[in-house]
Amino acid sequence: MASELSQVDAAAVRAAADRIAPFVHRTPVHTSRRWDDHLGARLFFKCENFQVGGAFKARGAFNAVWSLGEQEAARGVATHSSGNHGAALALAAARRGIPAWVVVPRDASGFKRRAIERYGARVVACEPGISNREARLAALVEDCGATVVHPYDDDRVIAGQGTTALELLAQAPGIDLLLAPVGGGGLIAGCAVMARDLRPDIAVVAAEPAGADDCWQSMQRGERVRLEQVDTVADGLRASIGSRNWSLISRLVDEVVRVEEEEIIAATRLAWEVLKVVIEPSSAVPLAALLSGRLPVRGRRVGVVLSGGNVEVEGLAGRLSTCGLEFRL
Repeated sequence: MASELSQVDAAAVRAAADRIAPFVHRTPVHTSRRWDDHLGARLFFKCENFQVGGAFKARGAFNAVWSLGEQEAARGVATHSSGNHGAALALAAARRGIPAWVVVPRDASGFKRRAIERYGARVVACEPGISNREARLAALVEDCGATVVHPYDDDRVIAGQGTTALELLAQAPGIDLLLAPVGGGGLIAGCAVMARDLRPDIAVVAAEPAGADDCWQSMQRGERVRLEQVDTVADGLRASIGSRNWSLISRLVDEVVRVEEEEIIAATRLAWEVLKVVIEPSSAVPLAALLSGRLPVRGRRVGVVLSGGNVEVEGLAGRLSTCGLEFRL
């Protein structure tokens, strides 16, 4: 399967950082002696749950929207999204004063769907599955003429997400391993570009749910694998890896670590209890990779991207309380 090559480089990420600076937060980096002692490492948690819109997606969305020329922007923007990207695009469009349409699968979080609507986008429902999402978006754009801003398979989005690593490596110098979740691949691809430029010897690792492991499968086969149906509580990681994203990941990411559903839920609970930060399950996937022992980090300085905190607490609380697995620190 041929991949469309991404043109994102470190210069594009730095340009994105300048472009989005008026609109996004420079999110904090938290540390935890308890986590450090347990893992024998020095951990630096990049808290994108405190980002505008509650997730790293604001970075890519604002970069894409504010990269558009006036005539193109006037037609509005459109995308498909299970939640966070749609909300971020709605926010960015509102700041520029242009319309936005978001195709949302019917199985998406109601909490995230309401956020998209609250930020001003028009929500268009579709059936679950990446093919259904793409088909509905194509039909929508044919009708309204909006510019598509893909959730992850878009160089403007990838460059914007890479600003996460640009900030993190400035806030926590000397990191020798960067760990982030992977769904469609915008975050890990952009971060890998920037991290490799700043520290060529850095290790870059992606963490992924076993129930949505297309990136892991792609790394094993040496070619991009697309999964039509996935099953994971980490709803932000249900997308299948993008073509441009794969062209970067295949060159710049060292390893993909898979984690199980109970591990994700247990790691989410531990983050709430010990780190004292509310994160969504997608953010907990890298934490689960660390706690499972599948990624040895003893003696290393590890940057961990907590990708977002948009979670419907009532719905997740029951799963947290009944999870049969308990990590202990």
